[in-house]
Amino acid sequence: MRIYLASGNAHKVEEFRQLASDTGFAVEVFSAREIGGMPPVQEDAGTFAGNARKKARALLPQVPPGAWVLADDSGLCVDALDGAPGVESAYYAGPLGDSRANLAKLVETMQAVPEARRGAHFTCVLCLVASDGREQVFEGICPGRLRREPRGGGGFGYDPLFVPDEEEKTFAELGEAVKNRLSHRARAWQRLAAWVRGN
Repeated sequence: MRIYLASGNAHKVEEFRQLASDTGFAVEVFSAREIGGMPPVQEDAGTFAGNARKKARALLPQVPPGAWVLADDSGLCVDALDGAPGVESAYYAGPLGDSRANLAKLVETMQAVPEARRGAHFTCVLCLVASDGREQVFEGICPGRLRREPRGGGGFGYDPLFVPDEEEKTFAELGEAVKNRLSHRARAWQRLAAWVRGN
C-alpha cells in the first residue's frame, strides 16, 4: 500500500513511517513533495475531520492510480475552555503559528483554573482517500490533564504541559517511543491499520 501524506511537514512523514513500523503495518509513506508538493489549503472547515478532508482532497489529483492520500488534523481540547484551542491549536496565540507563544498563552489562560478542572485531551482525525475517491475517517483521542507549568524538553507544541492519563510525566518527558504508543495520532493510526487489514 502506497500512501502520500497531505502535508509539507517532513517531520510528519517520519512520524507516520515510525507508526507504521511500530504497528507492523506494511505500508510505504511518501511525502507530498514527491508528487509536486502540497497545494495551499485554507483550514477553515471548523472541525478536525473537515480540515483533514480538505487537505486530502487538495492533494488527491496529484496522486498516481492505486495510491492513497492521508491527511491529519489534530489539536488540544481543554475542558475548562469549552474545547479550545481545538481546531485553532496551531494559531492559538495568533496567525503566525508560533508554538512557544501558543504554549505561553495557554499557561497564562489556565493559571487560575483549579486542579479539578484541568482536564484536557488531544484529538487526531485521519482522512484516508483512495485515488478513485473512496474515503475513510479515523479518530484517536488521548485524555489527560494540564500541568501549571511546562516540564520536559522533548516533543513539540503543547507537549510540555500535557500529562496523559495514568502517567505522571508530560508528553515532553516521556520520550518518542512512549508518546507514539499513547498519543492521539497513534490511536487513530491503529484504527486505520485495523480497517485496512479487514478490507
